[in-house]
Amino acid sequence: MRATHNRTARLLASGAGLAMLAAVLAGCKTTQNTDTTGSLAAPRNDLEWRHEVAVRGERYRTNSDDPQVSIAYAQALRMTGRRAQAAAVLEQASIRHPRNRTLLGAYGRALADTARFQQALEVLNRAHTPEQPDWRILSAQGAVLDQIGRHQDAQRYYATALRIQPNEPSVLSNFGLSYALSKDLNRAEQTLRQAAVQKSIDPRVRQNLALVVGLKGRFAEAEDIARADLPAAQAAANVAYLRQMLAEQKEAARATPRRDRRPPLGSIADHSRSRAGGRSLLPQAVIRGPT
Repeated sequence: MRATHNRTARLLASGAGLAMLAAVLAGCKTTQNTDTTGSLAAPRNDLEWRHEVAVRGERYRTNSDDPQVSIAYAQALRMTGRRAQAAAVLEQASIRHPRNRTLLGAYGRALADTARFQQALEVLNRAHTPEQPDWRILSAQGAVLDQIGRHQDAQRYYATALRIQPNEPSVLSNFGLSYALSKDLNRAEQTLRQAAVQKSIDPRVRQNLALVVGLKGRFAEAEDIARADLPAAQAAANVAYLRQMLAEQKEAARATPRRDRRPPLGSIADHSRSRAGGRSLLPQAVIRGPT
């Protein structure tokens, strides 16, 4: 197993391998949130979220000046893939309520959803203050920094968030994925295992652990971890797909002269979505807090 881990580490040290891992984990990290403080249980499937779009949309049309109404509508839009529209709703709300920090937090996350990362960082900076830092916003800022390759900066944000909210599994999960992006798979696994033993974790935390264990070449163990929250067939399919992608990247790196190596043209996350009928086979982290 040590030999497999060493081969994976060498792959990640290559341009193609790092690009592949970044593509995987960019799809895994997210500023998307499915729980809002004080709300009823959030809908959990596409049909329910589409219903929520209609219900919350009608409420928004009659009361668009209420920041909470805008946040709730934008959440439903994001959960049904209408991310640009969600960002537009929150942009208008933030113009009307420029000092509402909950609204700014939601808007910053929505901007990150649409890959407007620099603007997302600017808005998230306004969503809290150094005197009153919000661990949820710090974690969201870390996730955005990871998206633009600033992994060490991201890890400082996660560490600060954990000083405010020790052992918070959502922060630990993002922290672990950040270590994976910076090619430190051992610390990634250690951090994700710490996240996975916390109470009331999101199932995606364990799926992130399964991903990193799989990246280290321990595929049977990765499948066992994934099976805790997924049907056995889906857990097996996820791990088989990851194994296939690692093998393909390894073969591509071996076949391409070093001077000609470039990142893959397609995203592994996009590829996985096409194989799953539009839903990614890869796990996703979660950041808790206002949408």
